[in-house]
Amino acid sequence: MTQKKLAVVLMNLGGPDHLDSVRPFLYNLFSDPAIISLPSPFRQILARLIAARRTPKAQDIYKRLGGKSPLLENTECQKQALEACLQVVLPGWTSKAFIAMRHWHPFTEETVAAVKAWGADLVVTLPLYPQYSTTTTASSLKRWRDLAGNLKNLDQVCYFQEPGFIQAYQELIQRTLDQSPQNIPLRLLFSAHGIPQKLVEQGDPYQWQIEQSVAAIMQAFKVDHRICYQSRVGPLRWLGPSLEDELNKTAIDQVGVIVVPIAFVSDHSETLVELDMDFKAKALALNIPHYGRVPTVGDHPAFIRGLARLVAERVAAQQSSQAGSCPAQFIKCGCRS
Repeated sequence: MTQKKLAVVLMNLGGPDHLDSVRPFLYNLFSDPAIISLPSPFRQILARLIAARRTPKAQDIYKRLGGKSPLLENTECQKQALEACLQVVLPGWTSKAFIAMRHWHPFTEETVAAVKAWGADLVVTLPLYPQYSTTTTASSLKRWRDLAGNLKNLDQVCYFQEPGFIQAYQELIQRTLDQSPQNIPLRLLFSAHGIPQKLVEQGDPYQWQIEQSVAAIMQAFKVDHRICYQSRVGPLRWLGPSLEDELNKTAIDQVGVIVVPIAFVSDHSETLVELDMDFKAKALALNIPHYGRVPTVGDHPAFIRGLARLVAERVAAQQSSQAGSCPAQFIKCGCRS
């Protein structure tokens, strides 16, 4: 008997694949209504202005990465690892993973066409954002739903306390601690991509889920730690404290610092440039006695096994994830949609 086909769609933001791609990538990013909520055509006009202004600085960032974002290649590694794991946990299905990027190739519409051409009987959408936000997960899922037509879709909304995700970070943190100086006090700085504070006030659960991820990870450690945010854009008030503020406090306290990119599951400009270059240089200038960075979970076996388990759970239940674990005030939580 022919096995049914399961398509697992890995969703992420995307990144420019060439310096000439930076400006259109930025336009796509800032014209996303989940990022800028102005109505058309004002949103698109503003997006063009922001993209034009930010392109030179962004191109300088990607020049430091060899002229492009490594996000797609890193996601390809996760895709291959997941496909191998799905063969084990779902032997009754022919499983294939696809990649859908929100703001650059492969765009969601390209992936929808590929999934349909492959003849998928069932689709599980799996955003590579462990913590849910209207700016990331919700935007990716909405775009998929708008284009998917008659595809049968099951959504995995978030997995901020999934045991494999937590285990992977615990192992990576321990490895980094073991490789760090043992004669000075150390502080873990869990850094997440920031979002405007007003979104949290409107019911976005992102900050709360970040805090829950950190709490679960820290059950394995007795180390000083703080949560902070990076990558602020624009004049709005963003979630705080910022990573820069926490580095300043660390310098005053004269302790070493290890940064944990808690909301990123693969390396890209925010980790390889912001964390590994810019903030490392700032730490050096502040005379912080040690600066280290924990790797992203990437294709860590525990993380990939965790993703495969989530997919298997969706297939077994034949429904999207309905965790309902966020407090009631977070009305924008995806499990309530």
